[in-house]
Amino acid sequence: MAMMPGRLGMVPGIPENPLSLSWHDSAWIPILNTSNVMDYFSERSNPFFDRTCNNEIVKMQRLTPDQLQNMTGLEYVLLHVQEPILYVIRKQHRHTPQQATPIADYYIIAGVVYQAPDLASVLNSRLLSTVHHLQSSFEEVASFARYHPSKGYSWDFKSQKSSDKKNKDEKPREEPSSLFQRQRVDMLLGELIKKFPLPTPPQPKVTPAPPAKTGVENGTAEKETKTESSQEKIKPPPEKKPRLN
Repeated sequence: MAMMPGRLGMVPGIPENPLSLSWHDSAWIPILNTSNVMDYFSERSNPFFDRTCNNEIVKMQRLTPDQLQNMTGLEYVLLHVQEPILYVIRKQHRHTPQQATPIADYYIIAGVVYQAPDLASVLNSRLLSTVHHLQSSFEEVASFARYHPSKGYSWDFKSQKSSDKKNKDEKPREEPSSLFQRQRVDMLLGELIKKFPLPTPPQPKVTPAPPAKTGVENGTAEKETKTESSQEKIKPPPEKKPRLN
């Protein structure tokens, strides 16, 4: 499915800027790898793929991809791979088996295809952003200027400081992570745990609890204590002294 931001494609006579386009097919993303990334890029719904290229001819004639070097014309080649997230595909015009002129580069990040900007587009974008920020800074500085008939021009930054404090107190809204980010983080954490396993904590020594006394033992012990206490309370009879005649 092609995602086309803006409405340039809806107006007749105005070509769509390919740098503002992106394309992806959700069915391919979970199984995307080095062996099938060119088949993924050559899908019919991909707006970046030219059907008149030599890759389509090789595919229709069921030839090997090595035959592209012996042909002349437009072709697509896999330029760089960083599995499982990044693939770079180059569009070039081949003149001889040793000479080819690059035309455009496309990068696939997490299954989404984008066209890499050329140098002129990058410089143009940087210059436009620089002019925009300079104009915004001049407008912001001009908003602090104050004029009084008796005092003349002055600067007032106190109102801006109070508004900045209010903005700092507001907590920024956290964006939820995507499914690809969660799966990627879980895989990295699993690899780190395998390389650096957590040390097992020492188990505390368990001291056996004293056996509980049964009711019979408690009763006999109570009887023994009672008999001992009763024997202590009973005094022996006084000794009889002999009478003196």
